Amino acid sequence: MKFIVSTTSLLKSLQLINGVINSSSVLPILEDFLFEIKNGSLTVFATDLETSMSTELKVEAKDAGRIAIPARILLDTLKTLPEQPLTFNIDAKTFGVEITSETGRYKLSGENPDDFPKIPQPEAVTEINIPSSALSNAVAKTMFAVSSDDLRPAMTGVLFQVAPEGVTFVSTDAHKLVRLGRSDVKASKAAQFIVPKKALSLLKSSLPGGDNAVNVSYNKSNAFFTFENTKLICRLIDANYPDYNAVIPQNNPNKLSISRLEFQNALRRISIYSNKTTYQVILSIAGSELKISAQDLDFSNEANERLTCNYEGGDMEIAFNARFLIEMLGVLDSNEIEIELSTPTRAGVLRPVEKNDHEDLLMLVMPVMINA
Repeated sequence: MKFIVSTTSLLKSLQLINGVINSSSVLPILEDFLFEIKNGSLTVFATDLETSMSTELKVEAKDAGRIAIPARILLDTLKTLPEQPLTFNIDAKTFGVEITSETGRYKLSGENPDDFPKIPQPEAVTEINIPSSALSNAVAKTMFAVSSDDLRPAMTGVLFQVAPEGVTFVSTDAHKLVRLGRSDVKASKAAQFIVPKKALSLLKSSLPGGDNAVNVSYNKSNAFFTFENTKLICRLIDANYPDYNAVIPQNNPNKLSISRLEFQNALRRISIYSNKTTYQVILSIAGSELKISAQDLDFSNEANERLTCNYEGGDMEIAFNARFLIEMLGVLDSNEIEIELSTPTRAGVLRPVEKNDHEDLLMLVMPVMINA
């Protein structure tokens, strides 16, 4: 089997899917790319058995065939080569690979393509289309709140709830929660599935900009994301997602609105002086003034700042983990945010004041007990 391909095109395609490969795989074949030539196109696959990605590019080839090539040595070679056509010669019997450039020749050992794991195929799936920018935005705004606690597997991914009325993305780690609804994406029937964090991270880094449609199809075991010349397939998390609506407080009489950047920068400064175990900051709200304070008794560190805000409600004092608030404010793109509060022991709800079209975003953060 022989084919000719552009160095830059091949490197770009391989880098797109290389994140799937784990540095320490149980099976050596999982450290390879699977190359498949068919009808003048090269499709490259990578998998870790849970997540798979493939991408397709045009090559010069008369033959059809397959070969598994070690990923690291191939990528390291391509990164150092200037743009030029590369010729790949593959010995179908020995699985030897010879790469010829304008000035050099490189030989490496491939592996039997039949040993490469089978990539799941979309069978009995339901399909929806989501604009690429909307999906990218949803992943960016929910992924940070995903739990890393393997004892609660449902919370280690993002919940996709699809319905004829729209789609909702939810993530939580029990300390913070994000619920993002899109009214411009419809499904023929209601369903829900949980996409693991690794797949979402790969999706986020590979989705194209703009409003090109991403085809999302799913069945009971897998989700399939197709865009441009790329496909991402992931095994869904088989668990029941907790009833997140039950923890969202409905009656919040105290409402505070403030500049997002001013609030975020003040929290960054004040948190430097907070306890490095709890990162506790205390918000004291009275009238149109917000006081943010923190202290670390072990090192006699203490800081406070006063900010102007708009506030409706009774005077109150409530404490949060500063890192959680900073994370939330970092993914919001509204200039001003609103915080809804009820009591010092109930969750605070953050919303952007400026709403995006077709998007309803709610963030929830649990308070921490104020140290006496």
